[in-house]
Amino acid sequence: MADVTDTQTTQRIPRSPRAEAESRTPEFRLAMGALGGLRQDLFHDAFAYRPLSPMATDGPVSRRLPKRIRSHARWTPHAVVAAGALFFLLAGSESNEMHGLGALVLAVVPAGVVLMTLVRPVLAFWASLGASLFVSVVANPWGDWPWSGVVFASHLAVLTVVAARTRPRTALWMWLLTGAYGIVVESVIGRGYGVGSTGPLMVVSAMVLLAVSLVQVRREAREEVAVQQSVTAVERDRRTLLEERTTIARELHDVVAHHMSVVAIQAEAAPYRVENPPPELEQAFATIRENAVAALTELRRVLGVVRAEDYEAPDAPQPTLADLDGLIANVRDAGLTVDTAVTGAVRELPQGVELSAYRIIQEALSNVLRHAPGAAAKVEVSYVLGGLGLRIVNGPARGLVKPSPGAGHGITGMRERVAMLSGEMTAAETEDGGYEVAAFLPVAKDESA
Repeated sequence: MADVTDTQTTQRIPRSPRAEAESRTPEFRLAMGALGGLRQDLFHDAFAYRPLSPMATDGPVSRRLPKRIRSHARWTPHAVVAAGALFFLLAGSESNEMHGLGALVLAVVPAGVVLMTLVRPVLAFWASLGASLFVSVVANPWGDWPWSGVVFASHLAVLTVVAARTRPRTALWMWLLTGAYGIVVESVIGRGYGVGSTGPLMVVSAMVLLAVSLVQVRREAREEVAVQQSVTAVERDRRTLLEERTTIARELHDVVAHHMSVVAIQAEAAPYRVENPPPELEQAFATIRENAVAALTELRRVLGVVRAEDYEAPDAPQPTLADLDGLIANVRDAGLTVDTAVTGAVRELPQGVELSAYRIIQEALSNVLRHAPGAAAKVEVSYVLGGLGLRIVNGPARGLVKPSPGAGHGITGMRERVAMLSGEMTAAETEDGGYEVAAFLPVAKDESA
């Protein structure tokens, strides 16, 4: 019997386009990316309608102009391009190189191409390349090829305007295409007609486009830095707000947990203070204790998550307005002159209100120490029927004010505390250059202790 040998045929498994792209060399990917940029910049949107936007009038020079002139100054780029087109029109019509139809072509075509940069910049570049050959053949066949005097200047103007309206990569592509086009036209079509002018155009346009690209890169970098600074400021304010809310939640957790613990203990001890209490009363106190313990457990579970790992609850009770004298003494020892005034019938308020009031006064006086050295301050506490009024005002700074990176963060914390209690607050400079913080913390009639 003949031996039969099985021949295994290996089939090539097609790879995905992504795998194919990843297997390419870095040089190949770089070249493909460059060609893709060329196609996107100068071919894909060649006929796109992109009218030139008015100039911003918030620059260092335009801000100094009168308002009526400033409203017209935003059309300065359009006026400059129109003036350039008019210049090329006059220069071409008065040229001694041609007369009649040739002079008309030499004047109108470059001017029209320059005006096209206002609405279709990429198309204007391609039109300028074609116009150079058209003008050289029709108007000036024995002059410089393919860039005669007026066409040389108009194409340079088109390169400048288009580069200013697009990205620096587009400027590089336009420069390379201009050189390649000029070399081809000189060697193939313009041989024997005139002197080649591509070399001088490439040198001059390289310097102009480099300057325009540097200005663009600097402007984009400045805008990016401004955006990053704005994002950083927003994130910093948001982080400050969250940190302040976390601090408030911690303090409220301690305050509410203390009161709920007292309720649970008193409910457990209440039946023993009455001789032979009825079963209904014992059951009611037991229910109160169970609810208090359950609420305390839930409170610790929900609000306890805001505590940092290294945070420890303070051993001392949270400060109240009764501790205000000690706070004033401390800031006076730090060198701040403080006067206090308490009006109305002093009474004990809910602990959350007193804690917030104490923190607001504390932060306001700290701001005076930081931002108004040498100034005197006054603290006013008003007990009114509907709540508690606070006013902390200071005069202008008398010493050197050092920059503070956390400026405004204390005000954010004050507003959070006031908003938490559904109160109202204002913080603004005074007419004499000082600062005033005023807040009102409402207290319901049945909430007063």
